[in-house]
Amino acid sequence: MARSEVTRGDIWLVDLGLAQKIRPAVILSVAYLEHERALITYVPRTTSLRDTRFEVPHQARGFEPGAFDAQSIGTMPAAKLVRHITSLDAGTLAKVEDVVRSWLAL
Repeated sequence: MARSEVTRGDIWLVDLGLAQKIRPAVILSVAYLEHERALITYVPRTTSLRDTRFEVPHQARGFEPGAFDAQSIGTMPAAKLVRHITSLDAGTLAKVEDVVRSWLAL
């Protein structure tokens, strides 16, 4: 996968394995350079809401009501990205960043 294809704030379908299946996730990491590891950090989107302080509600055309869950943040090889869906609006991305900082006590 070419590094220019993955941009912070993009929503991609990602393969999270058998337990979590393929689901949308927002990319939080910056673009990697050619000599760096081809890894991305993401926050998955869920429709199984728990109403926690670490969920950022997300409603958009083409999506069921759901949220980005900062408690499920992860890093994976970029090869596990399945398909680009759209880009997250700046306001919601800022909220995701805030809850990730809160979850990690940064």
